[in-house]
Amino acid sequence: MPIFRPPESICLLRLSALGDVTHVLPLVHTLKTGLPNATLTWVIGKAERRLLDGLPGVRFVEYDKSSGLAGMRALRRTLATRFDVLLQLQVSARANLLSAFIPARRRIGYDRARSKEGHGLFINERIPDRPGLHVLDVIGSFCEPLGLKRQDVVWNLPVPPEAHAWARAQWPDDGRRTLMISPCSSHPLRNWRAERYAALATHAQAQGWRVVLCGGRSTLERDTGDAILAAMPGRAEVLDLIGKDTLKQLPALLARADLLVTPDSGPMHIANAMGTRVLGLHAATNPARSGPYSDRRFCVDRYDDAARKYCGKPASALKWGTKIEVEGVMDLITVEDAIAAFERFRTSGL
Repeated sequence: MPIFRPPESICLLRLSALGDVTHVLPLVHTLKTGLPNATLTWVIGKAERRLLDGLPGVRFVEYDKSSGLAGMRALRRTLATRFDVLLQLQVSARANLLSAFIPARRRIGYDRARSKEGHGLFINERIPDRPGLHVLDVIGSFCEPLGLKRQDVVWNLPVPPEAHAWARAQWPDDGRRTLMISPCSSHPLRNWRAERYAALATHAQAQGWRVVLCGGRSTLERDTGDAILAAMPGRAEVLDLIGKDTLKQLPALLARADLLVTPDSGPMHIANAMGTRVLGLHAATNPARSGPYSDRRFCVDRYDDAARKYCGKPASALKWGTKIEVEGVMDLITVEDAIAAFERFRTSGL
């Protein structure tokens, strides 16, 4: 659609999850740079708001997923305006329905190949259909119907000075390199075995590295951390920070690591945004689509093996974005795979 005047008000709808809202930040930077006079409103989830609170030039409106239709009606009253543009960045049924409570003249959504859950019923424009893109690049293309083109990828996660100060206080700047382990995804079938993390961590210790555990306050994360420690001869040397940071402190903590090992998870993408290299563990998901955006050289990629074993065809024959979240899929990643990836980083000169 030709643009006769620049939009004065833009609403972004992306509720979750932590990694995905991180992928939206380069789009926000493009919009702020290309349309400096437009107001930006972002309808977002509660935890994601805590992570991004303080982002300059963006008004956040929080939606509680547990509030149902009553919360959607309340959101409509809170917005109290009609936007020039809605960027509908999420295709879940909840997000699609919620978008109906956001009045906008132009309602831009995903291409037909990426649409689901009735997404097409809630939009009147679509982004270009380009297969085979990373999630961040797909989200970045939402600026194109507005006459913009994303150039640089800029995150600028808002991390306050006190969060960096807290992270600096957790271990000394003594010259030792640090391997951080964030062992759990919110999707349990993407998670690797605790004893395998322990074997990788023990190898890193043998090379003189400091090992740090991090994670949230869930029972799964605490139990996984305890199992890793129990399997390590050098457990006394491990710094266990699981459950001890806040969402504002997490990016600062990840930024202090030399290398993060994690499955496909929010911390993977937050670390990438903070400039930390990631040893991503991929079998259930395709790293080319959802791995660390800036540098995937140190990832373990067993996605094709998973496709052949569980889907009966190579990864190239699967629909782009197919997740192979089945019991046992992460066992395709061996300790040797992870140690080899660690050694690629250790000897890379980075």
